[in-house]
Order: sequence, then C-alpha cells, then structure tokens
Amino acid sequence: MKEKRLSKTLAAAGWGSRRSSEASILAGQVTVNGVVVKAPQTFVNLAEDRICVNGKRIHKEEKKVYYILNKPKGYLCSNRRPNKRRLVLDLFTPLPFRLFSVGRLDCDTSGLLLVTNDGHFAQKVIHPSSHLSKEYLVKSRSEITYEILEKIARGALIEGVWIRPYSLRKVRKGTLRIVVKEGKKREVRLLMQNGGLTILSLTRIRIGGLHLGNLPLGAWREMSQGEKASLFN
Repeated sequence: MKEKRLSKTLAAAGWGSRRSSEASILAGQVTVNGVVVKAPQTFVNLAEDRICVNGKRIHKEEKKVYYILNKPKGYLCSNRRPNKRRLVLDLFTPLPFRLFSVGRLDCDTSGLLLVTNDGHFAQKVIHPSSHLSKEYLVKSRSEITYEILEKIARGALIEGVWIRPYSLRKVRKGTLRIVVKEGKKREVRLLMQNGGLTILSLTRIRIGGLHLGNLPLGAWREMSQGEKASLFN
C-alpha cells in the first residue's frame, strides 16, 4: 500500500470529509504510532502505521457507499448528538459504515441530502470550485407579490458577503422556487427574511443536476453511478 497524506487517509477510511479530517488532525485528535500528529500533510502508510482517531484505530479503507436521503425536519446533520437530539445518521442504522452528510441542511429544513463515507466525493461536492447550484421550494404564510420577489432578488448581507439568488420564480400564491450557489449558512432563510416572508416550510429539491424526485420523506436509497455523474452536469 502506498503512502498517502494523513488527511486523505482518514477521509478514505470514512472518518469524514477531507476538511473535517484536517480539523480532527489540527485539534490533536489523531495519533500515528502513539504520537499526536497535527500536520494533515504528514505521509502515512495504513498497512504499516498505527493510526488512531480519539483512541480508535483505523484498520482499512471502507467500501465507499453513496446514499440519497429525503431528510425530514427535526434531524441534525451532525455526527455528534447534543442533548439527545435526533441525527440524520439515526435513519441509517444499522448500516455498518461510518457515514456523514455531505454539507448540511438545518434542523428545520427538509429535502435532498447526500450521505456517504467517501471524504473525497464529499469534498468535491461542497467545494466552491464545483459551482453546484442548489434549488429549494419555499412555502410562505404570505402571498408572494412582485415587490417581495424584488426584495429577495436584491439579496442580503450574509457572513460579510452580499449574496443574491441565482434565480427566483413564484409558482403559486405563497410558494416560490429559489436557486442559490454560494453555500452560505442559512442563506435561503436569510434571503426570505430580507424579503419579509415568514417560512412555513423549506425543502431542497435539487443539487447540481441531481433531483430529489418522489423519494418519500425520511426514506433513503443508494445513488447510482449515473446520478453521481449528474451532480456535476
């Protein structure tokens, strides 16, 4: 087995995306042959080195799996459980893989979420260079007027950056579709708030070229190779 960077080795073993693996290394949670290593670029050999994360040894690279989930409201996109909250990963028990979500949907948002153990795939999906658009269906208490659409279209200051929606379309009296590309935390909710709308429900229905389709709420299924490719088309 060839030597690989430590962060890449952790991602290949299903310990999270490259970014989260680097965070674990920098936090001092990773040891190599009993020594704490804080340099993600350190070269290691999984067949020869004893690599542990929080005291748990990594033995081999996991089989890579890819799932599409229709996330329900009330579930957290996290591998840590604060105050006995429900996690997205609870929906995948008892699968024998160390899974994580690709990016996040906030607790009150439902819809399309990717779940995997492939850190390289996750990094490619979430990295800004992929320019993946994300489409949401927003239902509001109020009728969506032309003036409200104009306010939303003007954008909002989010995390120090002025963000505008990529596209915006009213589909019914209180329902609209919005496409964003920036990937900022709670950006759709903040854009709606800027437009003066109170959200009844927020559902992600597309990532890149991959559509949620008719997958029931709370259900998941394996992603096909064609669907993986469609993400970036």
